[in-house]
Amino acid sequence: MRQPWRIAVIGGGITGLAAAVRLRDRAPAGTEITVYERSGALGGKLRTGELAGSTVELGAESFLMRDSATGGDSAAVALARRLGLADEIVHPSVGQAALVVDAGLHPIPGGTLMGVPGDLAKVAEVADPGAAADHDGGRPLLGPDEDVSVGALVRPRFGDQVVDRLVDPLLGGVYAGRADDLSLVTTMPALARAARVERTLTAAVRAAQAASARTAQAAAVPGPPRPIFGTLAGGMSRLVEAAATASGAKIRLDATVRGLTRTPDGWRLTVGPTRDPEHVEADAVVLTVPARPAARLLAGVAPEVAATVGALDYASVALVTLALPRPELPALSGFLVPATEGLLIKASTFFTTKWGHLARPDGVALVRASVGRYGDEAQLQLTDEDLLATVHRELSQVLGVALPAPLAGHVQRWGGALPQYTPGHLDRLAAARAALRTAHPTLVLAGAGHDGVGIPVCVRSGETAAGEIIEALGGSGQ
Repeated sequence: MRQPWRIAVIGGGITGLAAAVRLRDRAPAGTEITVYERSGALGGKLRTGELAGSTVELGAESFLMRDSATGGDSAAVALARRLGLADEIVHPSVGQAALVVDAGLHPIPGGTLMGVPGDLAKVAEVADPGAAADHDGGRPLLGPDEDVSVGALVRPRFGDQVVDRLVDPLLGGVYAGRADDLSLVTTMPALARAARVERTLTAAVRAAQAASARTAQAAAVPGPPRPIFGTLAGGMSRLVEAAATASGAKIRLDATVRGLTRTPDGWRLTVGPTRDPEHVEADAVVLTVPARPAARLLAGVAPEVAATVGALDYASVALVTLALPRPELPALSGFLVPATEGLLIKASTFFTTKWGHLARPDGVALVRASVGRYGDEAQLQLTDEDLLATVHRELSQVLGVALPAPLAGHVQRWGGALPQYTPGHLDRLAAARAALRTAHPTLVLAGAGHDGVGIPVCVRSGETAAGEIIEALGGSGQ
């Protein structure tokens, strides 16, 4: 193997940047790392902007503080610490969110697992559960390797209202998808594990909650309980900038990688416009782009893997932010909207209430709404002007007040943003990635869509990919 190593990271989102930082930390000195990003900016779905003199997140607004598997710090927190940003982590001022049910705001019931209740009485205010249907059939709810949609498990036992009014909006807020389509194993792994042992859904939810509590207790540190969510003072783009700097990587923006070819010594990347392509040699590649572009690059070197990867579909969303002369907002972090309510908005965040750290002029309130569920892409064909007007009208309707005319508004469209994991997809993908590792150990697939969603998942995926590359190239120089 030639020295120094030349490693290409395709994709400049947080997965690619986390991979680049880990490579810089653990690969031999002198390793050449290049990050190729097809757009004009790093960060992917992490993007901090400005509206009416206020700092505002135009993409992901926060990350989980705790790792659900270990109970310790999440990968996002660990990365922030590595980048010297641990003291810059801030938490929501208000954590309580609401549901819109029958055109009114109701606090989201406690004691649920992504909306699936362990105590049916606690959700009675917003949904009428079919308790009698959750009978003990004498065997576990799921077989040892079985995966079903969330709706297929919950709907027959707890009824339509629990799914439509609780589970669907909570899943929709994370995945912009629907409970009847999304994989239980992927979206609620703890409940899936419990369902392979327990014989009623109520017992499975309680077992999953107890297991989570035990994990958290085992990893507990002295002091007050840790908040669930965190973000960075000054905005999430600080994480992007710090990671890019710490990686020491060469950053190439507006650099679309159009082809990937195996060579005797590694890989050849075809970069740039088709009429004037550039060919770049690399010893190893970390591929962190979404499923469809990843499948196109894999098609020539691992067609069966490409077919599996490319089968994953994505939902598109739009984030609509309004800067308003400060109205009286409820003491809530925001609200979620079931699809059955017939609104364009699927979720809204009261930034002014929730995030006290964001800089803004006095008298200005920021409210952001998320628009778009999987299968409802026609809603996103509205113009920016129509989206802003519709969101303003629906916010007034939900809050029961005529909101003042906005000082400014912004529409951020994220096409193909959120993966839609159907039952069994991650198992199929895991098998395909194992085959890819066997055939091409210096080509690793990572990132959202391939390992799950959320900033900690993406960071961990990038770091894991970096470790696999280092092992394939011959180990660390440290």
